[in-house]
Amino acid sequence: MNGTVVATTEGAVAWLRLNRPDRLNAMNRQLVDDLSAALAAAEADEAVRAIVLHGEGRAFCSGDDLKDLDAQTESEAATQDWIEAIQGITRQIMGSRKIVIAAVHGWCVGGALEWVVNCDFRLFADTTRWFFPEVGYGFFVTGGVTALLTKQAGPQTTKELLILGERQDASRALELGIAWKLVPEGELLARARALAQAVATRPAEAVAAAKHAINEGFHSSLAEAMERETAQTVRGFLSAEAQARAKEF
Repeated sequence: MNGTVVATTEGAVAWLRLNRPDRLNAMNRQLVDDLSAALAAAEADEAVRAIVLHGEGRAFCSGDDLKDLDAQTESEAATQDWIEAIQGITRQIMGSRKIVIAAVHGWCVGGALEWVVNCDFRLFADTTRWFFPEVGYGFFVTGGVTALLTKQAGPQTTKELLILGERQDASRALELGIAWKLVPEGELLARARALAQAVATRPAEAVAAAKHAINEGFHSSLAEAMERETAQTVRGFLSAEAQARAKEF
């Protein structure tokens, strides 16, 4: 797949590279659909044991491409469809039988950051910058993060991250457990490769069972959280204030 997502296979590892570097890999509908197709192909490939998600150019992903806001909000049905497509990536990552590794560098923002939180292991370059801008625009978050982050970082810190939406550095991601490890940017892909190859040596059925059991045990309210997020995000996208703020930005 060569387009907004470039998918390659290296032994038992599938590499999925977000590929809109001129837009800092911002999320438009083609990228979301291409990523969904690439994840489905990796899931269906019995030879693949681990998936690495990373970004081309200067950033992992700068979040929703606000140039597409008019198309995303032309009707309630269009907004619902867009948010469901974004949430679908979360379901694919967290429901995958394969281990999904995020290799994050540069800016990681909004919906893309939510996908990173969904991944099983999150390697951050030590130069990574990240934040959740949605509430500041009048939108809302996706990816189940209202459940995932609250359980991981606590309700007060989650409110700080989502409501204040301040820009954060890589060390804060490590402190909160959003990053699994920090590595020098020049070593990011090599470290991701080593981790993916180590995962690939483990028995596939046992890995899948462990991932499922851990996710179900820790994130038992994920589905309900995502339903609430979807309803709130659709309302946010369609609000006049949110659209005005996004267009001003």
